[in-house]
Amino acid sequence: MSQAPRSGLAAVSSALLAMSRHLEVRDVLKTIVASARELLDAQYAALGVPDDHGGFAQFVVDGVSDHQWKAIGPLPRQHGILAAMLQEAKVERLADVRKDPRFEGWPSAHPDMSDFLGLPIRDGDEVIGALFLANKNCPKPEGSCGFTAEDEELLGILAQHAAIALTNARLYERSRELTIAEERSRLAHELHDAVSQKLFSLRLTAQAATALVDRDPARAKGEMHQVAVLAAEAADELRAAVVELRPAALDEDGLVATLRTQIQVLDRAHTARVTFAGRGVKALPSAQEEALLRVAQEALHNALRHSGGEHVDVALDRRGGGAVLRITDDGSGFDPKAVRRAGRHLGLVSMRDRASGVGGTLTVESAPGKGTVIEMEVPGG
Repeated sequence: MSQAPRSGLAAVSSALLAMSRHLEVRDVLKTIVASARELLDAQYAALGVPDDHGGFAQFVVDGVSDHQWKAIGPLPRQHGILAAMLQEAKVERLADVRKDPRFEGWPSAHPDMSDFLGLPIRDGDEVIGALFLANKNCPKPEGSCGFTAEDEELLGILAQHAAIALTNARLYERSRELTIAEERSRLAHELHDAVSQKLFSLRLTAQAATALVDRDPARAKGEMHQVAVLAAEAADELRAAVVELRPAALDEDGLVATLRTQIQVLDRAHTARVTFAGRGVKALPSAQEEALLRVAQEALHNALRHSGGEHVDVALDRRGGGAVLRITDDGSGFDPKAVRRAGRHLGLVSMRDRASGVGGTLTVESAPGKGTVIEMEVPGG
């Protein structure tokens, strides 16, 4: 066997392995496009996932700078050759896309493209995307296409595996949505139970105070003080639940902005001072960002509800290609070993599971009277 086919096989293998590493749909799409462009040595590559309204739910490009992409403007519609690939589910290999009768032009900032290779991504009979490449990096006689039949076959293999990876990513995101729905249901039950108990105690205490006002004003005063305490606790339960139930804005705002917003809410809602500092952190894989956010929420919940501390500090810093999250409080602290022996984990098992689930680590430093430091590190993408 010659060296060239072995090199091609190694490149295909690398592309397929890269696709299988990602679980988020957006990450899978980016990997498919980058792998296709590199594998077939093209100047541009793109992948569109159609919606039901004549447009694209997602459209990912490779070979176009962020600045150029913004200048191009809105996402393309399903028209021309893109529409043909989606509707007719057939391969398109063209010497010059601009001369095809279906070509309808493109925005002024769009890069100029000539030879073109595109094909649908299919899951059974359903077309779930369109993958295409333009401007093969090779010498091309006038009027000929740089993309070959072998390129078409190779891209077809990649598209088949892309369909599997994309379907798996969609299933993963769906299962995660179900998990989030279950978590919200659990929180709703907890909120109902906790607040109902507080309000029931509040009502009984208020009734007792009313009965004591005339015959024992001093005891009535004590009962009214207890009413105020119970009311404050009920308010804390509600505030904590609101923060936990609020959907995280990770996709729109990113991890740093989402953490900062949630911590500002907690700082207003609690007597303890809650602060946040984010330094030099780049965007991370979505699964890692979500895990960091959930661990931060759990650790903050513990610190504000159980530690009795006056200060809780959250820091998110870059470390190598990844990040490290640190939550520090000056509260009562605890003995982690004793907590484990007593079966009271304070969410530590859940936090460790979240960290390990995204390739990260979680450490806990605490002692009675010494406060607590929880640190989670992730390697990045």
